[in-house]
Amino acid sequence: MTITMKDEALSNIKEIKNLLKFSDKVEFKRAKREEAYRWMERTLERFGYCQLSKENKGILKQYLQKTTGYSRAQITRFIAQYRKTGRIQERVYTRNRFPKRYSREDIRLLAETDELHNFPNGVALKKILQRMAELYGDTRYRTIATISMQHIYNMRKSVLYLRITKNYKKTKPAVVPIGERRRPEPNGIPGYIRVDTVHQGDKNGHKGVYHINTVDESTQFEFVGAVEQISERYLIPLLAKLIESYPFQIVNFHSDNGSEFINKVVVKLLNKLLITLTKSRPRHSNDNALVETKNGWVLRKWMGYQFIEQKHAEKINTFYFGCFNEYINYHRPCGFATRLQDSKGKIKRIYRQEDFQTPYEKLKSIPESGKYLKKGITFAMLDKIVYSKSDNDMAATVQKQRSRLFEQFSPG
Repeated sequence: MTITMKDEALSNIKEIKNLLKFSDKVEFKRAKREEAYRWMERTLERFGYCQLSKENKGILKQYLQKTTGYSRAQITRFIAQYRKTGRIQERVYTRNRFPKRYSREDIRLLAETDELHNFPNGVALKKILQRMAELYGDTRYRTIATISMQHIYNMRKSVLYLRITKNYKKTKPAVVPIGERRRPEPNGIPGYIRVDTVHQGDKNGHKGVYHINTVDESTQFEFVGAVEQISERYLIPLLAKLIESYPFQIVNFHSDNGSEFINKVVVKLLNKLLITLTKSRPRHSNDNALVETKNGWVLRKWMGYQFIEQKHAEKINTFYFGCFNEYINYHRPCGFATRLQDSKGKIKRIYRQEDFQTPYEKLKSIPESGKYLKKGITFAMLDKIVYSKSDNDMAATVQKQRSRLFEQFSPG
């Protein structure tokens, strides 16, 4: 229930106290601010607030609070104002402002001088302003010559300065920190893969196909794919397929600083798979050295350097996932260096005959390697792949399939 309060019938504090007992069932409507102030003034004067006892003052405060809707703190301030001035009125808000030290004319002199000297740094500009005031005696520069170097840069952002100089700068793109800049340390554990892009040349202004090479650092397991273009449409499905091809869980995904991998779309895919993204550090060319080596000794050895049109990417993937990836992981030995330390503490890497193993053999040699396999994959299943064909038979199959693939690249 909403009513407008008319309290002329109330003559003493006792009646107000009785009214407050039943006020919970009544909702009071506050009038306009000025009318509320005048009503509070009349009420305080009518009941002689200043002469009331402490208890009765509290009752009258409750009454004012209930009827006006103001908080207890506001009512206390209103009463304090009434006791001091005899009135309750809105306070005039005064904003505190710092005095302006530099006038529009000073800013104009700064802008024109800055533009004349082709926008030097703050120290040089301040020196010029001082020379204009002191060496050449131009009294107009007397105030602006005292400006600090730091404040020059603040002034350069002001509206008046920009209107005079019209020195507009292009908006700089926001730098998004994607990927941690460090070298992964797998410590002999599988699941830390390196990735790189290999471009199959240009011809007559047309781009060739792109190879995506991924290599596990500890085992040298390697899976390769091809895409027509480095774009979300082609790259993301292939990356997901390459990661899925590994028999063990992938923990880390490391690349150079190319935008094809360092972007939000790739991050979204890796986050979904709970894979950490890292990227190479500047001036550390060895951060991604393993996959760079594989680009030359595997991809370029088998696919060559000649131009291959983008439209053949699907045929190349049929070759890669049909036999090539199986061959390089289960039938092609790789070198795993033995680290030796001499008397001076220098680490030397040597390759012995017993250090050459296929990536699959290296995986099985890792202690407790079974726990790194993906769910549903066992070494018994992987052994069937190894023994289904001998190394020579598998190599012959790859040679045959590659010849058929390259015949399709020939014009005609």
